[in-house]
Amino acid sequence: MSQIMMDVQFLTELTRLFQKCRSSGSVVITLKKYDGRTKPVPKKGQAESFEPADNKCLIRASDGKKKLSTVVSTKEVIKFQMAYSNLLRAHMDGLKKKDKKSKSKKTKATQ
Repeated sequence: MSQIMMDVQFLTELTRLFQKCRSSGSVVITLKKYDGRTKPVPKKGQAESFEPADNKCLIRASDGKKKLSTVVSTKEVIKFQMAYSNLLRAHMDGLKKKDKKSKSKKTKATQ
């Protein structure tokens, strides 16, 4: 079950998720504009005009088993973004390098 957390708690849980999936597995992260609604907008009928007081961002992370989510407000976005980018930089060292030989062979074959 997904549960909305505080920003600091979300970052610590995301760190644990990255460490758990370091050797095998993947982490999926999504970002979405969040207006504070908990129910979907009705398609037909009366359309209520709902204007959010401030823009927010919903951030979700999942490894397929465990789901994490948090809502970041406009006031906290710079502080959260700095901590989030540092976290991503620290855990993106396990990416595989591209094989440059296969790319050069493909370009020679097309010429």
